[in-house]
Amino acid sequence: MSGLLIAFEGLDQSGKQTQVELLRERLLARGRTVETWSFPEYTTVIGGEIGRALMGEREYGPDVMQLLYVANRYEFRQAMADSRARGAILLCDRYLASSVAYGEAQGLDPEWLQTIQRHLPQPDVTILLDIPPEVSARRKQLGRDRYEQDLALLGRVRASYRRQAAAGWVTIDATRDRDAVAADVHTAVANRL
Repeated sequence: MSGLLIAFEGLDQSGKQTQVELLRERLLARGRTVETWSFPEYTTVIGGEIGRALMGEREYGPDVMQLLYVANRYEFRQAMADSRARGAILLCDRYLASSVAYGEAQGLDPEWLQTIQRHLPQPDVTILLDIPPEVSARRKQLGRDRYEQDLALLGRVRASYRRQAAAGWVTIDATRDRDAVAADVHTAVANRL
């Protein structure tokens, strides 16, 4: 069986982690090898630096932040490629499109953001779990990081995600019940297995 890379994108609180876990359970029940990835991966030095910046302990411009996010993904490039080559299905909670969306929302060139990620494993399927910024804010009211607190920024991030999704992504209304969303996710990936 060939491997797949399925990327889940969307604003915080859109249900990415929940849908990754639900799909993981379904795929494991079908006998598939599944790996879950979440970016940023805070356990590395680069990931730790991202975490400090998000909590306001460091001050970087948007370009430096996106370079850190991309570098964090490059730290796992070979491991991801190897797993996919062995037939694993990789489920990513955020991936390449997040840098494009957040960078573009902060005035960076989306083509540059895509270009610097071209040597990373590319998704076979990208699923946008689409919610408005106001829904994100209602779902998590406390402990929001600097990006999560800026609803205008999140509106621009959502617009970028929607623009990117026009390239053939699967867009799912994630304001609905998690089981309804999970059914749509399963339908979107079932014919690719």
